[in-house]
Amino acid sequence: MFGGEVGDRMHRASRPVTVGGMTAIGSGTVRLVGTVLPGGERRELHLSGGVVVERPASGDVRTVSTDGWIVPGLVDAHCHIGLDQRGAVDEETQLEQAIADRDAGALLVRDAGSAADTRWIDDREDLPKIIRAGRHIARSKRYIRNYGWEIEPGELVAYVEQEARRGDGWVKLVGDWIDRDAGDLTPCWPADALDAAIARAHELGARVTAHVFGEDALPDLLAAGIDCLEHATGLRPELLDDMAARGVAVVPTIVQLENFPMYANQAEAKFPQYAAHMRDLYERRHETLRNAVEAGVPVYAGTDAGGVLGHGLVADEIRALTEIGMTGEQALAAGSWAAREWLGVPGELTPGAPADLVVYDEDPRLDPRVLDAPRLIVLRGKPVKG
Repeated sequence: MFGGEVGDRMHRASRPVTVGGMTAIGSGTVRLVGTVLPGGERRELHLSGGVVVERPASGDVRTVSTDGWIVPGLVDAHCHIGLDQRGAVDEETQLEQAIADRDAGALLVRDAGSAADTRWIDDREDLPKIIRAGRHIARSKRYIRNYGWEIEPGELVAYVEQEARRGDGWVKLVGDWIDRDAGDLTPCWPADALDAAIARAHELGARVTAHVFGEDALPDLLAAGIDCLEHATGLRPELLDDMAARGVAVVPTIVQLENFPMYANQAEAKFPQYAAHMRDLYERRHETLRNAVEAGVPVYAGTDAGGVLGHGLVADEIRALTEIGMTGEQALAAGSWAAREWLGVPGELTPGAPADLVVYDEDPRLDPRVLDAPRLIVLRGKPVKG
């Protein structure tokens, strides 16, 4: 885009050159200088062809930032691009959701179940990378209408096979939901169905995660070899050491848990037992999740955006992780480099890693409020905000 005198000025600049409010980048190598996390050392980064590269010997090099804290792109490990409260949304709405996540710094998202086809987003270099879990697999008449496949236990293996092939290495089960006959949360699947389904997913190279609010579904899910739990507000202390040893992850979606009192109030008249249970889970949520952190269970940042919640909340979720005993650095890792590694993407900004990063004016490990104000967002080596 720029060459000659303008290119020389960009290389020498102590601050980024901008055009129309957007940092200008051409087709050559992009250079940034700053304190690079997680290592914390001040160094240069060079980006070319969508990845981090070694320092170029020569050629067209353009400097776009010379100070600040450089963080690998943030991760929302539980969201739903393509959904709202009623079900699948159109492409225009999907675009708005993806941009909201991107502009918050979430450059990698795990879509934890969507009824919409969002594959067109993969062709857009200016939108986050999505790792999909296919569509939710739920028990008949025991989930949010229009969200998931609603099936019976005998069909579970077949639907897991289908979603494993449609997804990006993940399958999403609904592990528990309100049972109207019981008037409370109960497990959705018998143990033998879970055993067969999760084993089949693993044979196909997919990991399995499950929505689970309560306590009773957890033993069978864990015994069947589940890889991850979403929300996990019913975790008991006796389960944690085994989870930590096996690396079973938790994505607690703490910002979503704030809606538990609303769910309880909505259900109070017809299902008072469920309402009381949800309030109890809510009151114990921080203690429950703190116990998991202290036991060494891997915990990652996810917002559950795309239903009740809007998108772009990853900074709120990372801050919320500090409320369950994580340090600022641990919480940032859970929403950045550690989460990227967990999802199979290089976590650190080393040669060959995706050129996805966010630059902040201050150290977000010391004050997570800094995450609300990214100075520069670079996706696939190009600035998308800054």
